[in-house]
Amino acid sequence: MAMHSEKQYLDLYQSSSRIIKKNSAEVLNAVRDAAFEDFRRLGFPSRKIERYKYTDMSAIFEPDYGLNLNRLEIPVDPYEAFRCDVPNLSTSLYFVVNDAFYNKALPKVELPEGVIVDSLSKIAAESPEFIGKYYAKIAKTDEDGITALNTFLAQDGLLIYVPKNVKVERTIQVINILRSDVDLMVNRRVLIVMEQGAEAKFLFCDHAADDKNFLATQVIEAFVGENASLDLYCLEETHYKNSRVSNVYIEQQANSRVNHNVITLHNGITRNRLDLVFKGEGAECFCNGCVIADKNQVVDNNTLIDHQVGHCTSNELYKYVLDGEARGAFAGRVLVRHGAQKTTSQETNQNLCATKTARMFTQPMLEIYADDVKCAHGSTVGQLNDAALFYMQQRGVSREEAKLLLQFAFINEVIDKMELEPLRDRLHHLVEKRFRGELNKCEGCKLCK
Repeated sequence: MAMHSEKQYLDLYQSSSRIIKKNSAEVLNAVRDAAFEDFRRLGFPSRKIERYKYTDMSAIFEPDYGLNLNRLEIPVDPYEAFRCDVPNLSTSLYFVVNDAFYNKALPKVELPEGVIVDSLSKIAAESPEFIGKYYAKIAKTDEDGITALNTFLAQDGLLIYVPKNVKVERTIQVINILRSDVDLMVNRRVLIVMEQGAEAKFLFCDHAADDKNFLATQVIEAFVGENASLDLYCLEETHYKNSRVSNVYIEQQANSRVNHNVITLHNGITRNRLDLVFKGEGAECFCNGCVIADKNQVVDNNTLIDHQVGHCTSNELYKYVLDGEARGAFAGRVLVRHGAQKTTSQETNQNLCATKTARMFTQPMLEIYADDVKCAHGSTVGQLNDAALFYMQQRGVSREEAKLLLQFAFINEVIDKMELEPLRDRLHHLVEKRFRGELNKCEGCKLCK
């Protein structure tokens, strides 16, 4: 029997599925009922399921949140709500308010011909065959209760399409703003289609503009064609009342390149899942994560890299700095299937607990069914180096400052891997502020004035 947490979502769908469908698009509706049945069967993943053992999912979904199923317009001036720009980063800037694409303020600079950044439900209504080819194809609802829930509730989100051999020079920045006068649940969908030889860089920033309890689910599906290149940076700067559950699915064809970075600077409870599959040979991915958490914040990153074919390379580096009573978890599985020869894989997770009360759980896993491979993984959890602290104090650096410098040096390694130069500079600045305790909330939101 489903627990209470599930029951409210099952009841909600049974009573409101007509409204949900009415305010969405046919292609998104086509998979709803099946996703609902999958959720009814699966429910929220319990801690008994290996990939969810560090975070209690049903507890996240238990409170009663409002949902904007009728798609009422929420008054917001995103430029007002969002001031925390990344300087020198001349981006094409788009806003998604809760889960709806904001079409009142679009960038002045034209995108290259054929590139689409728009509302998912709008494009799904205009080109159903195109969206139908991709939507809910790699995010399978029968395998994951969260993906199923998002699929039967999501009404809109973002579509990004880059046609064959088109290179988008400017970074496309998408600000996801959570804005509400009541506690709100948001279910956002993102579909990214990169055709053969396409290249683009995206920066997704999550911010909360109101002091309310938010619960955001997000499912991103990214199809990366042959020889295509995708850089996807996801930066979270929300507040302690925010719960975020994000599932990212990426499928890579031959000789493609993906650079996926997840950065958590300020949050409440965050659970990020990444499933990346190599479908064609010669592909490569770089998956980096950078987490800074204190007080009672929880950040759980879970990754699966599936080498289905040979001659692919995967690189993973996740670093956490935990202070106060923060809880971090990293579980990364690299699966090298039978016949996937000449695979190269490196997975590293390094963690720093700055207090005795911070907790880190780490579980790097290699599962290899091929014999000609180069795979390595490592994980460390350490305290601040007492000898280094003592040395610096002897040289007149205060203990606090010394602690800061050591934390900074530790996290820099992962930030330096970020190829978006202005973002990298900005992150160095934000991270320093964060360690100094000046970034209690995001700079850009109204709460901070």
